[in-house]
Amino acid sequence: MAGIMEIDSKYESVIEDSKRLAKSVEAFAMEADESSELYQPILEALRGSGLSALMVPSEYGGRFSMVDPLAVCLVREILMKTSSHLDSLFALQGIGSYAISVAGSESQKEEWLPLVSKAEALAALALTEPRAGSDLKGIETSVERKGAELILRGEKSFISNAGSASFYTTLAKEEDGYSLFLVPADSDGLETSPSPEIIAPHVLGELRFNDVVLPESARLGEPGTAFRNVLATLSVFRISVAGAALGVMTGAIEEATKHCAQREQFSRPLIKHGPVATLLADSWSDLESSRYLTYQTASLATEDPAKNLDKSSLAKLTATEAACRVVDRCVQTMGRWGLIRGSKIEKYYRQARPMRVYEGASEVLRLGIANGMVKEFVDGS
Repeated sequence: MAGIMEIDSKYESVIEDSKRLAKSVEAFAMEADESSELYQPILEALRGSGLSALMVPSEYGGRFSMVDPLAVCLVREILMKTSSHLDSLFALQGIGSYAISVAGSESQKEEWLPLVSKAEALAALALTEPRAGSDLKGIETSVERKGAELILRGEKSFISNAGSASFYTTLAKEEDGYSLFLVPADSDGLETSPSPEIIAPHVLGELRFNDVVLPESARLGEPGTAFRNVLATLSVFRISVAGAALGVMTGAIEEATKHCAQREQFSRPLIKHGPVATLLADSWSDLESSRYLTYQTASLATEDPAKNLDKSSLAKLTATEAACRVVDRCVQTMGRWGLIRGSKIEKYYRQARPMRVYEGASEVLRLGIANGMVKEFVDGS
């Protein structure tokens, strides 16, 4: 799977464990991927694999001293090829808990991170709201101080793992700034309900904070530092979406190539027809170039996550846009067989599309990338 880039030997066990996990769920992966509720056998398999330990520092039960973006990418590539439900569950353990690792108090770390590392506590990140998506400064959820307590009010929308998570890392307005809070799922006043179904079923839900009472110790980091910690999370995990996109591309190309090598039209296999060969070759080119950029960027993010957020955005943009092109081409090469509901290729087609929206919509990423180009080529900074 390394393609044209050599992978350090320290990741060999991570890759093998990921392959073993993916194989263990293959028999029920299609059923799990059609579920918008937590699919318990997938969770049990993840727990048994020990791979959630990649999402916390070694001091709290993790596999490496800190979360390693390349390791996370390698795992997501393998898991996503088999099951999006499994990939999402794995990824959210880090996305929802990373702010605890970098900004949490010692008591918060000791209480939650060992549980996250074993997938005994499921994590979620609550940012998006009904009227605030990419523009997070437009959120309306707020915290008001009342004596020694904090009162949390507001709504969050389309939150992954909502209803299944053990805690929510929640963004809220606090006075003139924005702060993150660790909100246990069993908090009084916290209500969850399902979000509308999306084209690729996913555990999504709506949150309503009805005067949820929190202690001062629920805040993650100092008051007003939310965006610093959100950016820290994105610096590590945005690149991992590119890793998942590699898995979708690999699966689609394998399905299409097998079909086109076996099915004959006009007395020869489809893959011997020039237009079909071109579609597959272009898809392979998209996959391998995306893989190189993803692995290289993840390696840089491992060394200095914050410094490489722009490169992570570029890799995420490149790989997710490529995934949509690749799967569309693969469906085209398979003709009517690519349109069958419940087939692997049809599943990949639906799974590829949301990747261009979550963890930074392509258009928003392009704006940030263009700003970086101005700094580099015009301002000289």
